[in-house]
Amino acid sequence: MRGRGLLVASVLGALVVTVVTTAVLVLVDPRQPKAEAIKTGGLAGGSIIALYALWLNDRRRRVEEARHELESEKVADERFARAVELLGNEADQVRVGAMHVLAGLANTTPRYKQTVLSVLCAYLRRPFEHAALEKKPEDPEQAYLGKKRDVTPEQDHEMTVRMTAQRLITDLLPWGDDPDPTPYQVDLTGAKLVHLRLEGRRFGRLVARRAQFYGITQFNEAVLSKPALFSGATFHGRVTFRDGRFAGGISFQDTTFDGEVNVTGAKVGTFLHSSPEPPRPQVGELEVLAGTAFRNDPVGWRLTGDGQPPARLQDHVQQD
Repeated sequence: MRGRGLLVASVLGALVVTVVTTAVLVLVDPRQPKAEAIKTGGLAGGSIIALYALWLNDRRRRVEEARHELESEKVADERFARAVELLGNEADQVRVGAMHVLAGLANTTPRYKQTVLSVLCAYLRRPFEHAALEKKPEDPEQAYLGKKRDVTPEQDHEMTVRMTAQRLITDLLPWGDDPDPTPYQVDLTGAKLVHLRLEGRRFGRLVARRAQFYGITQFNEAVLSKPALFSGATFHGRVTFRDGRFAGGISFQDTTFDGEVNVTGAKVGTFLHSSPEPPRPQVGELEVLAGTAFRNDPVGWRLTGDGQPPARLQDHVQQD
């Protein structure tokens, strides 16, 4: 009805413009042939109809685009729900396929990226047992070698799925020249992680309380704008934070380091909660930015930078 009313108004407007234009031309120049005046007035009136046609085409285009967007969102929602459902499938290859569908959805539909990251993290937080992940593996730098005594095929298959989830999380986080400024959240609380690699990634908060890190863990050049929480976590192998930027702070409260910790070029701001037992060996010095709060005595840690612990803690640092 609204469109019909606009059409009627446009036609009436065109007629009025035609009549008025013709009358004005006749009054201004009475010697001008009336046919020419009528022709000019008709052109002026016709322009009104042409403008209405252009507006109508643009409106139809926008309506079509909106309808297409709604249909695309509906399809995306259906794909997401189906992929999440398949994560519970018994076949490992089906679970891997579902994870790739979720990652593809996150890349094509940005509003899903944080949700997909959360789903993949939730999968890694599921209980998991594998004979290669012993408390004291023979070679902590090689936590998973595939075939191992007492390893069941089901455990190996599940390990493959979990390694896929880890890799997809890494791939989804911004890095390099990626302009995405979103501070994505990564929650790996209590997860068992093997050769986790988040080097060069930019994100917001990392929660890895009570997580178990096996093999070589890499945070080289990672940039976090919010806290990185490793409270109660255990690094069974080597971990490197080299050239990392942890502006939101780090918590190593009750964290256990069984291997080398490389903090060369790493910087921390906001707060630092050091572990009661410093890493041995610690490679490099952790730079503490000015204004950083110390949650406990960092005795045994090799620190540098403008940030200084309170005076009551400074004496312990100097004596170490």
